[in-house]
Amino acid sequence: MRYLITGGCGFVGSNLAAEVLKLDEELFVFDNLYRNGSIDNLAWLKNIGEFQFYHRDIRNYHDIERVIKNIKPDCIYHLAGQVAMTTSLADPRMDFEVNVVGTHNILEAVRRYSPEAALLYSSTNKVYGDLEYLTYGETETRYNCIEHPYGFDENIHLEFHSPYGCSKGAADQYLLDYYRMFGIKSVVFRHSTMYGGNQHPTFDQGWIGWFIQKAIEIKNNTLDEQFTISGNGKQVRDILHIDDVINLYFTAFNKIDYVKGKVYNIGGGFDNSLSLLELFSLLESNLNIKMNYKKIKKRKSDQKVFIANIQKARDAFGWEPSISKNDGILDLIDRI
Repeated sequence: MRYLITGGCGFVGSNLAAEVLKLDEELFVFDNLYRNGSIDNLAWLKNIGEFQFYHRDIRNYHDIERVIKNIKPDCIYHLAGQVAMTTSLADPRMDFEVNVVGTHNILEAVRRYSPEAALLYSSTNKVYGDLEYLTYGETETRYNCIEHPYGFDENIHLEFHSPYGCSKGAADQYLLDYYRMFGIKSVVFRHSTMYGGNQHPTFDQGWIGWFIQKAIEIKNNTLDEQFTISGNGKQVRDILHIDDVINLYFTAFNKIDYVKGKVYNIGGGFDNSLSLLELFSLLESNLNIKMNYKKIKKRKSDQKVFIANIQKARDAFGWEPSISKNDGILDLIDRI
């Protein structure tokens, strides 16, 4: 099998690339090395095995066209993208070019030169907007959604908020429509929080890793200044360990005839949901520290709660998470 991974030096991309190398399949990695940590991930991959690396940009149609035309991949994991809402607000044009134009470039190259390829795309829960039309309760540590206490399924209506929500949502819809109009074997995963090794988290993206990093700095007395949180810390997400993400992408590819043209909400599910405050409590008890922080105003269009209802994926291709939030967080503490 020939695997092409766009954004293959990013967090999810590098982990998927490593799995392809372990399977001894042909690997082609496409990345512009813009993202923090991508150069380190490329070096890490080179220590695992041999592959073809393309230092290219998906915003350039000819870059991706030449690659797809030449290699005609069996499977494309499309993970290249602008991934931070804050960045999309600072530079909405760049966000649009990467997420919309870049995705359309890939779709057109696949349609013209590799129409039998499977194309699996990493979308986001942000395509559902801020979900403020729903009703929320509040406990000491978290919000909960009254209408959807155990998670949101794919029937929640789309409502693109922020340039990031618009760009990921437009790309998401293009992939589904290229299946309808041209038969491209596309699959869309609307992800909640993912975490694990090779993420290189920042304040803007990768909150589980970022706050674990802050906790370890507190433990080691190396924290330079008090860190901040946006809002009151009761926002809830369901978290998914990278090992379960890898299993998701390979399982779906192996069942491509069952899942093509479909969209799936993907996360850790209700059992793996937690708020910022609950994460801090877990870190405090495991590291014997106190998470002292300063609150700043909530981020624009931030969802109080997003928990993915993963029943559709479970029914369609037998995937579900296997790593609990406690085990996954302890694993990441050890890695950092």
